[in-house]
Amino acid sequence: MRTVSRKPSEAGPNRLEALAKLPVFFDLKGKRAVLAGNSAGAAWKAELLAAAGASVEVYAHEPSEDMLALIARGAASGSLTLHHRPWSISVFSGTAIAVGDFEDAAEAKAFRCAAKAAGVPVNTVDKPETCDFLFGSIVNRSPIVIGISTDGAAPILGQAVRRRVETLLPPTLAEWAAKAREVRDAVMERLSAGAQRRSFWERFSDRAFGAAPDARTSDELMGLIASVESGLAESTGRVTLVGAGPGDPELLTLKAVRALQSADVILFDDLVSDGVLELARREAKRMMVGKRGARESCSQSDINALMLKLAKQGKHVVRLKSGDPMVFGRAGEEIDALKAEGLPVIVVPGITSAQGAAASLGISLTHRDHAQSLTLMTGHSRKGELPTTIDWARVANGHTTTIIYMGARMADGISAALIEKGLSTEMPAFAIASISRPEEARWFGSVKTLADGVKTLPEGAPILIGIGKVFGQAEAGEIAANSVLVEAA
Repeated sequence: MRTVSRKPSEAGPNRLEALAKLPVFFDLKGKRAVLAGNSAGAAWKAELLAAAGASVEVYAHEPSEDMLALIARGAASGSLTLHHRPWSISVFSGTAIAVGDFEDAAEAKAFRCAAKAAGVPVNTVDKPETCDFLFGSIVNRSPIVIGISTDGAAPILGQAVRRRVETLLPPTLAEWAAKAREVRDAVMERLSAGAQRRSFWERFSDRAFGAAPDARTSDELMGLIASVESGLAESTGRVTLVGAGPGDPELLTLKAVRALQSADVILFDDLVSDGVLELARREAKRMMVGKRGARESCSQSDINALMLKLAKQGKHVVRLKSGDPMVFGRAGEEIDALKAEGLPVIVVPGITSAQGAAASLGISLTHRDHAQSLTLMTGHSRKGELPTTIDWARVANGHTTTIIYMGARMADGISAALIEKGLSTEMPAFAIASISRPEEARWFGSVKTLADGVKTLPEGAPILIGIGKVFGQAEAGEIAANSVLVEAA
């Protein structure tokens, strides 16, 4: 099938979906907070309020051991005062926030009514129907604070999300946030709103996920402000080639996510999943540039020209490619074009389809009992035909695992070429479509049935082919059962 060239097209805007609750951050420094309750949970809420700088007045007729221990050791900030008596209507005067922990629903409702009458926002622990606001799980890198809410539906899930976020944020981020506060006045004074300030903070943020600041950092940041102010930092943009992996957004690297979050423009292929694009900066312009076999595609020259044009406008361009940019992703051609114009380019590797397939199947591509080498090859040439430069005799080695990219349309020719060079017609083979996505589908069989097997997979889906003894495990039922399996005919 002839490939028709098309021009890059801009994707539509990404709409903000409905929010269960509006996340806000309440300044409690020096303000009075009322907490009523005896439990360990009440003690935790009291400590949380005080950590935010509040002067916490605790009303507990019979305080728990946890509460007494908290009062004894004090808080990281703010203050804690224990009153050995129940709460009353008079305690809400001059109060900024109120929290109650009650077993009795009627008392929780009375506490809410009294607080509301005094104009005080209120939370009652584990009783969302009498709450003006909810507490979520917290990731603390103060002054960076991240709140996580499940709208009361699954607090344990919120804690699991918190643990996941904790692993993404280096402990040194708090130090960098302090540096941000140190230079903020200079940024506001010397850099204009909009592009200049965003340029500085993007470069600052890139550094914040690296090594901790040291004695030279303050001077270096002031130098960066001067560079952005003079326009030197904006004379040219930059391009980042990012591997999007086989489809599952959770397979992205942290560096890939950071690149997406700092992009001005994203040039993405057809095969990049919507879930991956959801991780990009909301304001980034997104442009589809095609690149799928047997379909209308943008020419490589058009993509190169667009990257050069946007980068020369001072933009951060992310070229988002399925799999890994350096494995059959034409990254070499794009890097050459950028370097020829003196434009900086960074490559962020991704999980290539072969790795994604191996993980999805639960099969080692280099199992030492079956394969002593691994070959990655393309299934078609520049002209869309079976490549004529492949050493088929070497590929037909029975001790090699071969992974073939973009080979679905050439499956018949691939099978014939391998058999002609002596590969057993019964050598195990497999094909997998839409790796790591919900619609993933598989076929297992042999080299002689490869062409027919590929036809059983969804038409138009991206397909990867594998040949080798390691795939014989499928016949023993040892593959991971986490997607659709299409049996050999």
